[in-house]
Amino acid sequence: MNLAKDALHVLQTVAPTIARATLGPFGGLAATAISAILGTAPADEAATSAALLNATPDQLLALKKAEQEFQVQMKSLGISEDKLVYDDIANARARQIAVKDDTPAILAYAITIGFFGTLGFMLWNGKPSVGGDALLVMLGSLGTAWAGVVSFYFGSSLGSSKKDTALAAAAAK
Repeated sequence: MNLAKDALHVLQTVAPTIARATLGPFGGLAATAISAILGTAPADEAATSAALLNATPDQLLALKKAEQEFQVQMKSLGISEDKLVYDDIANARARQIAVKDDTPAILAYAITIGFFGTLGFMLWNGKPSVGGDALLVMLGSLGTAWAGVVSFYFGSSLGSSKKDTALAAAAAK
């Protein structure tokens, strides 16, 4: 399911797990749940996006309830929210291996140069009086994008963090 950007933002706010699922292997299941609540056809992404942007409070409440039910269903199937994130990254990596596309690497270099170049400029010159706030927003966006680049190429630190927590719990016993 490929919802419009604003509609996806609404869905991410109300039902973040379902929003993540729409982009991965559980997209069909998520699309069916969303469409049933909004009264649109699962295949009609334009109508679903429009319905999300004009959702009534009752529909938003129903989406929130569907989010909770979806989380329970995923747990009963043995699928965690982390798996949805990992599967999304794995799909992107598999695509790059299969297609042998240079675009992700070019973007990674551009984001890295942009982030550290902007950071260096700000450290050297300080915040400019004109456009400084926009530069800070750009720096924040580049920092977020750079974290995604590092996660894509080197993996997420979430697994490492969980391992540390598990080891600490085991050591406490």
